[in-house]
Amino acid sequence: MLNWSDILGFADMGNPIPDRRVEKSDDEWMQQLSEQEFYITRKKGTEAKFSGEHCSGYEPGKYGCICCDNELFDSGEKFDSGTGWPSFRLPIKENAIRYQRDGSFGRARIEVMCNVCDSHLGHVFQSGPQRSELRFCINSVSIKKM
Repeated sequence: MLNWSDILGFADMGNPIPDRRVEKSDDEWMQQLSEQEFYITRKKGTEAKFSGEHCSGYEPGKYGCICCDNELFDSGEKFDSGTGWPSFRLPIKENAIRYQRDGSFGRARIEVMCNVCDSHLGHVFQSGPQRSELRFCINSVSIKKM
């Protein structure tokens, strides 16, 4: 099972190889995405907490990247973290997510991105519930129900 040490290793030593790659120019992404989706996924923005459509739903299913349809999370790993963003214990598979150290805003964090298209999803923290002890804190705008 993926743990914090694995995530730090990926961020420092290289990420798992994705099943495929999707690369587009900013102009191509702007044609495909809404203004808010583009800002969050391509420019590393953050939506306001408690504003996203996926914050409170727990119906069975999978969540994928809004940009490329890469499957990212299963609803069985979703939990209420009380933070205002959808939270997951683990990704659907190890190579679904890309990890990168993020020192913005004067804080040391690990940014999580779609490993297929590099879409900004949110951050992962070592403050989740038992089993993984991970909390993938994800922007609702970055994901869609599959």
